[in-house]
This record gives sequence, C-alpha cells and structure tokens, in this order.
Amino acid sequence: MTGIGPRVLAFEDFELDAARFELRRDGARVHVEPQVLSLLLLLASNADRMVSKDEIIDEIWDGRIVSESAISARIKAARKAIDDDGAQQRLIRTVHGKGFRFVGETRGASSTVVAIDQLEAATEPGLLPKTLHDGRPSIAVLPFTLRGNRGPHDIVADALPADIIVDLSRFPWLFVIARGSSFRFRGDEVDPLQVGRELSVRYCLTGTVELADNAVTVSAALVGTLDSETIWAETYECELRKLQEMRSEIESKIIAALEVHIPRNEVRLARGRPASELDAWASFHLGLDHMYRFNQADNAAAAQLFERSLACDPYFSRALGGLSFTHFQNAFLHHGNDQQAEIEAARVLAHRAVEADRIDAFAHFNVGRSLWLEGQLEDSIGWFDRATSLSPNFAQGVYNRGLVGTMVGNVEHADADLALALELSPLDPLAYAMVSSRALIQVQLDDFEKAADLGARAALMPGAHKHIVLIAALTAQLAGREKDAQSWLATARKSDPDLNAEVFFRSFPFGQTHGRELIERSFSQLGV
Repeated sequence: MTGIGPRVLAFEDFELDAARFELRRDGARVHVEPQVLSLLLLLASNADRMVSKDEIIDEIWDGRIVSESAISARIKAARKAIDDDGAQQRLIRTVHGKGFRFVGETRGASSTVVAIDQLEAATEPGLLPKTLHDGRPSIAVLPFTLRGNRGPHDIVADALPADIIVDLSRFPWLFVIARGSSFRFRGDEVDPLQVGRELSVRYCLTGTVELADNAVTVSAALVGTLDSETIWAETYECELRKLQEMRSEIESKIIAALEVHIPRNEVRLARGRPASELDAWASFHLGLDHMYRFNQADNAAAAQLFERSLACDPYFSRALGGLSFTHFQNAFLHHGNDQQAEIEAARVLAHRAVEADRIDAFAHFNVGRSLWLEGQLEDSIGWFDRATSLSPNFAQGVYNRGLVGTMVGNVEHADADLALALELSPLDPLAYAMVSSRALIQVQLDDFEKAADLGARAALMPGAHKHIVLIAALTAQLAGREKDAQSWLATARKSDPDLNAEVFFRSFPFGQTHGRELIERSFSQLGV
C-alpha cells in the first residue's frame, strides 16, 4: 500500500504534520475532518506521481466499495481546506478517469521531531492522540509475557494475542495494528506511552500467562496510551491440561470486554472535546451513549449526533446504523404518532449502512431489527445470522437472534443464544433486555417462578424501559404473585399510561405460540 512520507510537509503557507495528524496555516491549526486530512497526507507525500483512485480507496476507505461521488466529495473538501478548487486545481490536479496528483511545491518543514511542549500538550487530560486511522479508535495487541515453569504450553503467550488480533480485525470501527509491528514490543518494561507514540494508537492490550504446577493464570489489561491509565483488566484461571480448550473461551471474553470498554472510553474522551471539534467517530460514540438510554429525549439527542457524524462522512456505515437504531427505538417504544414511518426509516437506513460497508455486523444487525418490527421474524433471524457470522462475539447480535427465536417459539436455541450473549457481554448496555428475554423463555417452558424471578431482576437493572417492567408484571402474574404484578404494572404505566397488550405485541410480534397464549392470559388477568 502507498505510504505516508515525511513527518512534516510544507507548501505555500501550509504545513501537513503526519506525526501530529494536523494541517496548519501560518502555524495555526486548520480544522479538517480526519478522512480528508488522510487524503491530503496521501497526495502530498506522493507528489512525485499520480495517485490512482484504487490507491485512494485502499488507503482512505480500507478497500471498501465506495462511489465516485464519495471520492469527489473528499477531493472537493481537501481542496477547500488548502484554498484550492476544481477550477484552479492549483495544488490538487485531476487526472481524468485515473486519479489525482498533488502539484504544489513541497518542502520539508524545519521540525521533524515533535517538541517537548507539543508532547505535553498532546497528553493533557481529555485530548485525543491524533492518528492516521480516519478518527477510529486504534489498538495494538502486544505479545503476552510468559511467567513460571517453561513447557509445551509456552506458545500460548504469543498464540492468544495473535488470535485476538485476528478477531479484532473483524470490527470495522476499530483500527488494529498488525502483529508484525505490535509484537516488537515485548516484556514487562514496555511503556504504553511509547507504544502510542511509535504506533500512533489510542490503546494497547497487554497480558501475562503464568504457569505454575498444574494451573495457569491468564491476565489481560486494556491500557490507554494517552496517560497509561488501565481502562479494563481481568484474570482467567484454569487447569494447565485444559488450557488449549479454554483458550478460545478466554479469547472470546477478552474480545467481548474490549467491544464494550473501548466505545465507553471513546465517549469519555469525546466529552472532553469542544462540539466544534467532534469528528465523525467521536460524534458516533457520543450518539451510542445516548442511544442506549432508551428514553425519548436521549434518543433524539443520539439521532442528532449520528446526523452530525454523517455530515462529516455521508458513507459512514456505523452512523447510518446508529440512526437506523434511533428510528427503530421510536417505533419500538412508540415515540411519536407514525410507527410505520419510523419502521420504514429504520429499514432504509439499515440497508444504506449495509451498502456502505457489507462486512459491518452492526449494519446487518439493524436490518434484522427493522424486519422484526415488521413481523418478518424468520427473515430477521437470517440477518442476525449474518451479523454473528461476520462477528461471532457480537453479543447484541446473538441476543437479538435469541429474542426473535423466543417470539417464533424456538425455545431451546433461543435460550442458548441468550445465555451466550450474557456470557459474552455481562456489562452490555442491553443486559437487562437479555435477562428479560430469558424470563420469556421460562414462560414458554411453564416455569413461572423462574420467569418471575428473571423478570423482576431485569426490571431492576439500570436502563430497563417500560416493556421490561411490563414483562416483570406479566411473569409475576403467571407465578401467582399478584401484588408484585400490580406494582410492576403501575410502574410501567408511569412511563406510558396507554401501555397495554396491543402496544406490547406491536413491539414484540409473537407468533401463535404457547408462549403468546400464556402472555395473553396474563394480560387478561392484569386487565391490560
């Protein structure tokens, strides 16, 4: 692939600084979207030749399929940032039908090493380190440190992080440094700040494998390279003889943890930035934080943030998926008067997300959710299958397949999916929904006591919305806990006085199953 050349390139009164990932004019920083800045760096550092459209797609879009209009929009924005335009083509010249060439006279700037005061500024709390990865969070997975008795299992200290790199590389929202670079950093003395500077990453994953007698302990930690703060850490133990069979399970748990904790930390970092400096990825992560609160005001705030993200990058699959999710949520929780219009918007945006990135599991997931609301349950499951085949540790994809499986009456497979989702992501923002769905499984199995226990547990979890509380009411009623059932129903109707059986089944379009019959009976007894 085409590389980025010198660290600082100067032309006219501009400087392109690859190390700090910024454009400056007369020494002052010029605000440029990350993808546009990456394009400028690519063209300017290859000023001796034409850069083809295919090379631009490989570098800027990671080889994804994009339209001619997307390339044209980025070129137009790049020209605007450096006071050029399509008529003048003073600095960026179009080679019709083939590509583009930077024709401005470039020179090396005086400073090719970031000064001490610049490094200090880059590590102030709340500021993001700049990278060349379109604003995406980025990570280096380091080889784990081996401790204790040597033996045939030594290879796991390299094999486990190598497998983690492969799995993380399936996430289109995360830039993962290749093993050949990250495995150069070995041992207990590795400094995360150095890793961040040399590999231009925001996070690194470190770990140890300790062998002692017949036991093994695997420890892993996610560390921020901005300040060496440990964001997440966990320890896993097993018998030495079971290490190889446990390796995939440990790997899955680490992947699931990173999928939760990296976006959560991205939200924290984005909150420390002025709104005017939020790029597509920062706006997206802030949107996710609001989206998962499942109330009307936060959902509206999430939609605005996703729209801001799309204003920066109209082909950003994740933001399209997030906006689809907000329309799904409007329909699911009956915000507004036109549920069908919300369902249609959710479906259209989800398909646009798939078109923008056909390997994004989140995009396929959102198509499945829109079909579920339309009552096309079997088709919905097919899309969740696609999402989980693209990302096997995608807990929400597994959970939604389980919930829809519950609605069609496929109890055994659905319960296995829901249990796996909770195991993959016990701290998931939708964990309450996973537990509540397991309560509905127990209803179909006629275990009403267990259903009521799970229903109550879900309703008490952070984020539980009116439908979750209503499930607590219906399961308590089936278990003969009538006082609890009425109490849960009163709580649910504080959120929505019009909540009833019809509203519930519009959100959960159960097939004609044994479970639906029991839920309808419970609602009838509750007077819902």
